[in-house]
Amino acid sequence: MKMTETILLDHGSGGRASQELIKNIFLPQLTNPVLACLEDSAIVDTPAGQLAFTTDSYVVDPIFFPGGDIGELAINGTINDLAMRGAKPICLSLGLILEEGFALDDLKRVILSIQGACRKADVPVVTGDTKVVPKGKGDKIFINTSGIGLVDPGIQISGKNARPGDAIILSGSMGDHGITILSQRAGISLQGNLRSDTMALHRLVQQMLAAAPGAVHTLRDPTRGGVATSLNEIAEAAQVAIELDETAIPVKPEVAAACEILGMDPLYLANEGKCLALVAPEHAGRLLELMRSLPEGADAAVIGRVSEGPAGRVLLKTAAGGTRIVSSLTGEPLPRIC
Repeated sequence: MKMTETILLDHGSGGRASQELIKNIFLPQLTNPVLACLEDSAIVDTPAGQLAFTTDSYVVDPIFFPGGDIGELAINGTINDLAMRGAKPICLSLGLILEEGFALDDLKRVILSIQGACRKADVPVVTGDTKVVPKGKGDKIFINTSGIGLVDPGIQISGKNARPGDAIILSGSMGDHGITILSQRAGISLQGNLRSDTMALHRLVQQMLAAAPGAVHTLRDPTRGGVATSLNEIAEAAQVAIELDETAIPVKPEVAAACEILGMDPLYLANEGKCLALVAPEHAGRLLELMRSLPEGADAAVIGRVSEGPAGRVLLKTAAGGTRIVSSLTGEPLPRIC
């Protein structure tokens, strides 16, 4: 993919343009063994054990939407990035960039939402910072959150650990967040109870790790770029192939209907409360049953498997019986999704 001379919205998609930006601009100057892993969180060895560290920024538009808001999204998203490395989150930072003229009532609403998300997850904000930019130089509120977590000895969760034979479990339905934001932004009234799926997944992950030690090889929350892009990243990192069954992938009827109307593929829509788990096949049934017993994984399903090759390829067996290649997201169908 040829680099452009200026930043495009596509560079924030989480898809191919984002990957090229990281590869061509950031990594040549900043690379080190920890950063080069390009995982959801960095794992750093310390004298006291392994520490997980992550940071993320949130610019979602609109800032309030059915099922959540930018504050809850920031807390849950950062906790989930730690959880995807098997870490137990212990604390967060909160950085706010506010635009001059932003309503104090709206700020209070966001902070109350942050408070509620932290209490629900039992992960506190312990430090923070606030900056204000002139009117017209921002868009209401942008949030940056960082998180620190602890990784128990023996936990090794990475995209590079996917193995041929692994079962691929998706913890719930695809595309809920993406379609909710799209409908709100466009002012489109769609039938059904469309709501963002934002939620923290650390408790779900910890129960999975405890139930089947060593069985969970890879975890990923398919946010920007959706399930398709996340699985392509895993296939490339582990040099394996991934085979999906379209009929097994959970999609809510209202999301499927909206995608059909709008010409969108739910495989590429952002999710903010779902995870992909690549697990040893002999433990897949047990882990699926566990996930379905918890509110965070009530609609979990086995959606495919890992195979040896062709390396780096994701293939989808369609409902019609054919097979097609599923590539990473190209272009930016929905900017500022999170």
